[in-house]
Order: sequence, then structure tokens, then C-alpha cells
Amino acid sequence: MPGAASALSPEQLADSWMSAFRQFQHMDLGGLNTESAALNMPKLGMPQLSFSPEKMLALQQDYVQQATELWNQSLQTNPAIKDRRFSGTAWLHNPLASFTAAVYLLNARTMMRLAEAAEGDAKSKNRLRFAVEQWAAAAAPSNFLAFNADAQQKAIDTQGESLAKGLANMLHDAKQGHMSMTDESLFEVGRNVATTEGQVVFENEFFQLIEYKPLTAKVYEKPFLLVPPCINKFYILDLQPENSVIRYAVSQGHHTFVVSWRNPDQRMEQKTWDDYIEHAIIKAIETVQDLTGAKHINALGFCVGGTMLTTGLAVLAARGQKPVSAVTLLTTLVDFSDTGILDVFIDENFVRYREMQMGAGGMMRGQDLASTFSFLRPNDLVWNYVVGNYLKGETPPPFDLLYWNSDSTNLPGPYYAWYLRNTYLENNLVKPGKAKVCGQKIDLRRLDMPFYIYGSREDHIVPIEGAYATTQHLPGKKRFVMGASGHIAGVINPPAAKKRSHWVRDDGKFPPNAHDWITGAKETPGSWWPDWADWLKGHAGKQVPAPKAYGRAPKYKAIEAAPGRYVKAKA
Repeated sequence: MPGAASALSPEQLADSWMSAFRQFQHMDLGGLNTESAALNMPKLGMPQLSFSPEKMLALQQDYVQQATELWNQSLQTNPAIKDRRFSGTAWLHNPLASFTAAVYLLNARTMMRLAEAAEGDAKSKNRLRFAVEQWAAAAAPSNFLAFNADAQQKAIDTQGESLAKGLANMLHDAKQGHMSMTDESLFEVGRNVATTEGQVVFENEFFQLIEYKPLTAKVYEKPFLLVPPCINKFYILDLQPENSVIRYAVSQGHHTFVVSWRNPDQRMEQKTWDDYIEHAIIKAIETVQDLTGAKHINALGFCVGGTMLTTGLAVLAARGQKPVSAVTLLTTLVDFSDTGILDVFIDENFVRYREMQMGAGGMMRGQDLASTFSFLRPNDLVWNYVVGNYLKGETPPPFDLLYWNSDSTNLPGPYYAWYLRNTYLENNLVKPGKAKVCGQKIDLRRLDMPFYIYGSREDHIVPIEGAYATTQHLPGKKRFVMGASGHIAGVINPPAAKKRSHWVRDDGKFPPNAHDWITGAKETPGSWWPDWADWLKGHAGKQVPAPKAYGRAPKYKAIEAAPGRYVKAKA
């Protein structure tokens, strides 16, 4: 229990630690399945780790010393705690609560040091570290009403009203199927998110194609197609007018189109990666060409949308077609040799299990995917809301990005199984001729058009090393830009905000790894968007009068106003 140590002496703490260590030594890490993260994973087949007796002795001695100091300090004053989970007034004024928090932090630090001291292969150590991080996040005394001094004080101050609200919040979240990260009642797609003016001009069973109304008298002659990830909904690129990537592209004079993915249901349980490439990526490119009459277009892919766009272009190149003049990839993995924390989940057993489970048909539930990504940052995206929503009875503040984050999408099982094996497990897209898609062998060396490649420095989903690795496989002209912050915040960084920095390197060199590229890069304050806009204009052709109507009669007519109905379907 989180608070049990509060009644223990230093000697008892040491005995408790050694008992925990003996259990830790025999811990069946092959059982790591993060069921709490809704992954529903099988055992990962992890080998046994070993520990140096010298390191263990040093850890034990250090632990006993710190525990003794903590005990002696607690006899005189409350321990000083800097962790924001325990920074509330009630924690500071409650000696038992503050001591409980201090002991928890000491135990968590020691367990993490123990994980670092383990000897074994890198993947096993990463899995051990991840398991301990999950345990430490879940075991915090702040997560339990019996130990959370702030929640207890609030219950007293509100005469129990906070507990009643917390229970109501829990029942509401159970009914809706996911934990509330924001007040979702304040948002509506098409009303106050995804509001850039446009019309759906084409649809099939995979996607709707949205054409946006020009904001300039003239547009560039090469239309611009954006492909967002099908794992999420497209309006991350169109949250608000002031931070909309879509509106920014339109305002720069680009005749802009966006793929709005259908949220798969049972009718799509058999759809494959090939289906998505042929009937969505390639079809969207062909439709934009046909609708505008343009021989060549420009395209952007975001996250897995970039992986799919690159795959589709490789298929077209194998067929002798090169309809896209210039490509932008935002936080995209093409080379999956470095996938960051997600690698802890991937091995042959896990992928084979998924193939058996849904490779021939089925559905990867959107909520399972969303929970997985949330548990990559458990304190910020899980336990923070457990405490606020349920223990304190608070309503989370409105935040459009977190509303989007909660609006999950499903994936067809065969698509998902192919993706796991051929990217995360075997990294086949960068092996010339290894992956076969739509009847064509994939060879990225055929993609000789210019690429603008963006990666975020603190991205935990597409590590900067993984985003940069794309530069090593494309033979044409390339520009790589690194932005500050993470997977989403780094991308959604409009110039007017005057936030963060980005890094560029103008010597045209692309050394083998990201670290060496960063060494020679120059930091520039502010958003990377203007740099990208200048690059894209250079590949957009001459300016022509903006179209005065949507679509192209009689073949392509306006079906419904943007953002369309596909994006509104819930998982």
C-alpha cells in the first residue's frame, strides 16, 4: 500500500526494500502486458535479467542512508517535496501525508535505479524500465483517496460534494467509454473546431475529400493535398483559425484538399494496407488531379499519413507514375529502426498474436489505441485525471487539442497487422524490394522528388532520430527541419504565437544520424511554418486565378459542407 511505509523505521524500510528486491530479481517480465493500458497483449517472452552484487550493495546502502535521513528529518519538520503531485497546501500541512509522499518518492527512485542497474540486452532493459515507470506512476499515494491529503481536505471543505461529483464523473466516463481529459460538452466538430470553409467533393468507403475555399485571388497552379493519420481525425490540422495548418496553407495561396478518413466499422473489418494505399492514397491523388486538371500536385503526410503517402508514391513510381512534385512529411516514420518507447511492445510473439487475432479480419478498437498512447505518459495523461476528475470531483478545463485526442478512431485488423509486421517489426519499407504493396515492390530510391522533412525534438511517438532517418533513403533534394516540443505541439506551432524554436542546416549535408545533423544546425526562434511555406512556394508553380466554385461539374459536385460527416462518426 502507498502509505504503509509511513509507520516504518529505517531498519524496517531496509528490510522491506530487500524483500522487494528479491521479488524483483524473480520478476516474470515476460508477463509485461500493460493490461491497464488496454493493450490486451500476450506475454512478450523477455529473457531473465541479472544484477551485479556490488551495485545491489551500493543501492541498499544508499537507500538505508536516505531512509534514515528522511526519518530523522520527519521527526523535526515535514519533508520538502518538489513533486507537483504533492505540492498542495494539505500535503504540506499534514506530517503523515508528506512523509508518505516522501517515502513513496524514495522507493520510486530506488526502483528506477534498480531497473537501470539491471544487466541484459537493451530491449529487455527498456521493457523493465517501462514496467517500473508504470508501477511507480500507478502506486503514487496521490492516486488513492485514503492517502491524498488534498482530496480529503476538499471533501471536508465541500461537505462531501466533491466526492459526489467525483462519483458522477466516474459514472459518466464509464458510460462514454473513456476518461475525460477536457470538458467535451463545450466542443462540436464543425462548430468550434474544424471550421475552415470548404466542401466535400468526393467520397468512397475509405475517405471523404474536402476542397477548401481559396482565401486569395490567385492560387498556385499545383494543388496541395494533405494526408493526415488515419489513426486520428484530420482536424488536428484545423483546430482553430489561429492555429490551423489547413487555413495557413490556404492563406498562403495553395488550392488545398484534405483527406478525411472514415472511422471504420464492421463493414471494413477485412480492409488491408493495400486497400488503403490503392483506394485512399492513390485515389485521392488521382481525384485531385482529375478535379483540377493539374498534371502534378504537391502533397503532405502527417505521422502514419506520411508513411502511407510515401508508400503510395513508391507504388506509383513502380508503375512509372510520378504525379507528386514535392512532398512534405511531418513527424513521420519511414525507417522504423528507432521507434522510441513503442519498441517495448514489439516482438515476433506480439505481432504473431495480433495476426492470429485480427490479421484475417477484425477491428483494432480506437479506445485501445488511445489508451496505449496515454500510458506512454501516465502521470500527465492518466493519473492526473483520475485525481482531478474522481478524487476531487473537478471538471477538466476546455482544451481543443485534448478534445481531439479523445475523439478516437478504429483500424481494420488486417491493415493493423500488416503495419505492425512490415514497419515496427521488420522495417521492410526501407529494404528495396522487400515489401510488396498493391502488387508492386517498394523501392524508396525511386522517389527522387524534393522532400521537406520535419521532426520534433521531444517527440515520444516519432523520435527525432526516427524522423531524421528518412533522409538516408531518399535520393532527391531534401530539407530537414527540427522543431522544439513534442509530436503534436511541435507541429501545431503557428507563427503568431511566437513560441518555441526550430533548427535548420543550410550546408546540404545529411550525416548518418540525427545527433551529427543537430551539431551543425542553427537555431532560429519561432515557428518553422514560414520556412516550410517558403520551400513549398518554390515548388508550387506559377499563380493562376483562384477557382470560383467547388468541384468540377458534372463529375465532381459539392456533396456537403466541410468538415463532412465521416469525421463526426464516433469509434
